Amino acid sequence: MNQGKQIVDRLENEKRISCEALRELLETRDEDTREYLRKRAEAVRRGIYGNAVYIRGLIEFTNYCKNDCYYCGIRRSNRHARRYRLCEEEILNCCKTGYELGFRTYVLQGGEDLYYTKQRLCDIIKTIKSGYPDCAITVSFGEQSEDFYKKLYAAGADRYLLRHETADESHYGKLHPKEMSFTNRIECLQRLKEIGYQVGCGFMVGSPYQTVETLHQDLEFIRTFLPHMVGIGPFIPHKDTPYADRAAGTLEATLTLLSIIRLLHPHVLLPATTALGSIHPFGREKGVLAGANVVMPNLSPVDVREKYLLYDNKICTGEEAAEGLWKMKRRMNQIGYQVVTDRGDYK
Repeated sequence: MNQGKQIVDRLENEKRISCEALRELLETRDEDTREYLRKRAEAVRRGIYGNAVYIRGLIEFTNYCKNDCYYCGIRRSNRHARRYRLCEEEILNCCKTGYELGFRTYVLQGGEDLYYTKQRLCDIIKTIKSGYPDCAITVSFGEQSEDFYKKLYAAGADRYLLRHETADESHYGKLHPKEMSFTNRIECLQRLKEIGYQVGCGFMVGSPYQTVETLHQDLEFIRTFLPHMVGIGPFIPHKDTPYADRAAGTLEATLTLLSIIRLLHPHVLLPATTALGSIHPFGREKGVLAGANVVMPNLSPVDVREKYLLYDNKICTGEEAAEGLWKMKRRMNQIGYQVVTDRGDYK
């Protein structure tokens, strides 16, 4: 057995990986090693979740944001962004459409928009829960106070997604302005877990100044924090940000890391992200075959999808959108998987 396969076996058995072993898997050109890693990750995922692929209905309800992250297309300094906010009625219409299509999880995602106060969001969540009590509500609304998180949870939010972006404090400072705190980001994730949310973290693959060492710190954070979900996708630059000229993350590295995360944390809910589908026409399928088990089609109104641009060349229509769900189901069936009508909770 070659060295790469031995690394994969140790990873699966020990649920941890050294920085040197991570470098070996990321840099290998040996197709047998890559395929062995993929198959081990797929087998582990099938052993826990079978061939089910869970769908989340993504509702991007605002692209206003008070933050100025250097990589993000909706950063407050981007004067070219076409800003919008969805009202409660528009959000509820998205939920109605999604329910009829078979969605049982809604993801309310937005920039940190001060217009959406604690009370406003709580009212929206309560209304959704009263209309669709068999559905889960996921919120992705950035860093908030502990009281804010507790109120949303009490209103009916089940899950919270907050990418840690990087577990290396120095690297964090190269991606975010000085007013944003690495310590606060990590503390927010800890608070969310303590409150009782199913919690998701994650990072961009190939982000500016990322190294194998910073990636290893990300994996160590995931290994010790044990989130319920990990969202990773390739970094894709946006033309109106300080990192517009940076190279995008690669499909190969993203797939390798998806498989590693599946072996490191076997029960995790792992999306094949929109960004993955944006850099390759079969990115979603490749992600599922590498160990992912979640996809998040877009339920947002068609006229705002092109405005929620965290990065350039985002796929906004077709199979990536909710109305193309039947195409996604067919494509998943073709690779041996089934999109299911299910809340898709962490097992």
